[in-house]
Amino acid sequence: MVSLSILDLSPVAEGSTLTKALDDTRRMARKAEELGYARFWLAEHHGMPGIASAATAVVIAHVGQATSKIRIGSGGIMLPNHSPLVIAEQFGTLEALFPGRIDLGIGRAPGTDMRTAQALRRNLEAGAQSFPQDILELKQLLGAPVENQAILAVPGANSNVPIWLLGSSMYSAHLAAMLGLPYAFASHFAPDLLLDAISVYRERFTPSDELDRPYVMAGVMGVAAETDEEARYLFTSSQQQFVNLRRNIRTQFPRPVRDMNAIWSEQERINVEHTLRYAAVGSKATISDHLDRFTAATGADEIIVSMPIHDVEARLRSLELFADVRDASKAAA
Repeated sequence: MVSLSILDLSPVAEGSTLTKALDDTRRMARKAEELGYARFWLAEHHGMPGIASAATAVVIAHVGQATSKIRIGSGGIMLPNHSPLVIAEQFGTLEALFPGRIDLGIGRAPGTDMRTAQALRRNLEAGAQSFPQDILELKQLLGAPVENQAILAVPGANSNVPIWLLGSSMYSAHLAAMLGLPYAFASHFAPDLLLDAISVYRERFTPSDELDRPYVMAGVMGVAAETDEEARYLFTSSQQQFVNLRRNIRTQFPRPVRDMNAIWSEQERINVEHTLRYAAVGSKATISDHLDRFTAATGADEIIVSMPIHDVEARLRSLELFADVRDASKAAA
């Protein structure tokens, strides 16, 4: 079994509050550290009533205060929404607060609808076009200043926060390979190009000061419970969320239901099941089989699991069961 990490969106459960969602994230991070997960990442999304991690750096600091050793970071920051200097200052500050524990995963998607993206970026086209240059600028701001460098990130300079490139396309695979960065593929919601992108990344990887060989992280949705039936029931929250996204309905994270057929159309079912086809949902035995097959297919160095579960106690239990599967696999090896 490869290393397991957690991707958390600070889900705002239907009937709950932002304060409760952020407290649940704190509890998840502490439990993930206790159970030996490799890292705990948070993602930047905007304008979504079901997600509380929009101010991602602030929430990373929140979980940093609640933990002591697990790596924490972004999965990811949508760099075109920000100037590289602002992100360098934010993550340089996080590195100063939590030395040796910070990861900076970056992507180029908007992380929201186009109107909200416009409010964030002001110039959508320029943000996307300048993405490669912005990465290089960010690397320089986080590294050692060169002679006569005009702009300094303070905090940020000399922090050397590790940068990961996130993506769901061939573009991101080529760019991560060219820059010699670790690569995280968003297969938990964008599965189609997973194997092709990983292959291109590995074939074209150029060693860098940061990394001497390719390193692949792959994402899965994960819901573990005592039985397959219970896990499938809990997973209906995520299925509803994806239906709502396609209908442009913005809601808090839905409660699970016993019958999805009363909610989605046949075409919606096909689309959602395709989108979530790498999801690991079931009992420990089912999860173990799924992760074994997924790892064999991808050769991933690390799997990052997003646990879209409405009830935080069930979410914490899922965290425990995934860790049990990992530990049993290591013992068997």
